Amino acid sequence: MTAAESLRDATARLTAASATPRLDAELLLAHTLGIERSDLLLKLRDISIPETFDALIDRRASGEPVAHIVGTRDFWTLTLRVTPDVLIPRPDSETLIEAALDHFKDRPPPERILDLGTGSGALLLAALDEWRSATGLGVDASERALAVAADNAQRTAMADRSEFRLGNWGEGIVERFDLILANPPYIMTSAMLPRDVLHHEPHMALFAGADGLDDYRRIAPQLSQLLAPGGIAAIEIGFDQGETAAALFRDAGLNVAVRQDLAGRDRCLEVTPQ
Repeated sequence: MTAAESLRDATARLTAASATPRLDAELLLAHTLGIERSDLLLKLRDISIPETFDALIDRRASGEPVAHIVGTRDFWTLTLRVTPDVLIPRPDSETLIEAALDHFKDRPPPERILDLGTGSGALLLAALDEWRSATGLGVDASERALAVAADNAQRTAMADRSEFRLGNWGEGIVERFDLILANPPYIMTSAMLPRDVLHHEPHMALFAGADGLDDYRRIAPQLSQLLAPGGIAAIEIGFDQGETAAALFRDAGLNVAVRQDLAGRDRCLEVTPQ
């Protein structure tokens, strides 16, 4: 079987398990060969399919995420290690970095950055990569997630500018930050999720009570003591939570604007001090 035929066969096998079966097949084949996907597409006629490719397709067909199979996920400018202990970084979350870039476009750059619920460290490290003179703190309630984040800081050569700490959102933090980033759990406990998410990603990073707002209720009262004057908190929300989540932060005496992602869906709260 040629490489092109193998990819067509793998795509057909993944159709029931993935919304992007061809892309998944290409990523897994590139991983098996130890090359970039772009190189795979250029050299497809000359490629021999490794025996291990079939086993990776079986894993994906069973519902295991591609990021867990290959062990990494691209986010913003970085390639990050991911494990089942952390939420897989998604393009939607890049909306928070875009919000921060817009906020500081005509202001002095942020010096101190806080990432609440840091997980893999994706948001903090993406921000530190944008502002090379800044330092940051990532907080998470999972020691295993913090180990992944610290490893990613090493991999991206930002360990000297980042610190990771076990904690419950902003509790016990007495410092003020120019930029606060957060992607808290925001899914209702009754929500139906795709199999690869439900069975392979940490539930503590997904679910937030009957209405999906439990963790916003914890974070909102803390922000006024964490945000520096002129600073901003960029907080991810579900596409249908723009008004309900924003109201919690307005009730805490903060200014809130809702930002849409590239698909035009509510995705980020831009929270600033009054």
